[in-house]
Amino acid sequence: MSASVARFDHSIWDGLLRDHVLMTQQGQVSRIDFPALTVKFGYLNSYLAEVSRVKRSDFLEWDKAEQLAFLINAYNALTVHRRLSVSSSPARLKAYPHRNIREKMVLMSWIKNQWNIQLISILGEMMTVKEFEEDWIRKPGLYDEPRVHFALYRGFHEGPALLNRAYDGLQLEQQLEMATCAFLSNRSRNRLDTVTHTLEVSELFDWYQNDFERGWQAWSSLSQFFVQYRSALADNPEAEQMLADDNFQIRFQEFNWSQQ
Repeated sequence: MSASVARFDHSIWDGLLRDHVLMTQQGQVSRIDFPALTVKFGYLNSYLAEVSRVKRSDFLEWDKAEQLAFLINAYNALTVHRRLSVSSSPARLKAYPHRNIREKMVLMSWIKNQWNIQLISILGEMMTVKEFEEDWIRKPGLYDEPRVHFALYRGFHEGPALLNRAYDGLQLEQQLEMATCAFLSNRSRNRLDTVTHTLEVSELFDWYQNDFERGWQAWSSLSQFFVQYRSALADNPEAEQMLADDNFQIRFQEFNWSQQ
């Protein structure tokens, strides 16, 4: 495969996902067969090697959808690769329990530090995973696509599901929309209390609130995003009308850090 073509070949990654990721609950949850993926570790390495060979100049010639699909797939493959590589760490030895806010902050600091120190080779330079996400995937003015948060696999039960297919530039809009609706429809993460008019949503929306208020679809508030996706958040006509009327308050639920 030539990295200079207008589309990148994600077939290796797509095959790994199709064979080892099971979608359940109408796409709300993914079950990953990590033991079986370990056997295919060489294939994952080959895919990431191809990703690392892409030149920035070639990448910039692709259309925006193809670029973003490439970045999402690379990020997700890197996350899975790290999950398979790190066999003895706090991430593998326990399910991230924390008894108080101090332990939660220590845990969050440890996880963020992993993304700060892990160097990857991509688009002709070495960068941390954190830099890859912030300087490319989420950089203001580049894509400004908040739905990417439902496509990025972060390795935790509470996070969005890992899609069992590679993201594709030609289908990116449909795939992002599907991932968004699947995440919002998961009542363990997002639910509306029609008695108190409280929309309880994942803490993910608190961390990345600015991404949802940067003008995508001309929306400048998080509540506008929820109003738009009210059909995925509501379980009955009363709830949907409450959301349509913007008659609700937002409360962020504490994130569950148990590893997938």
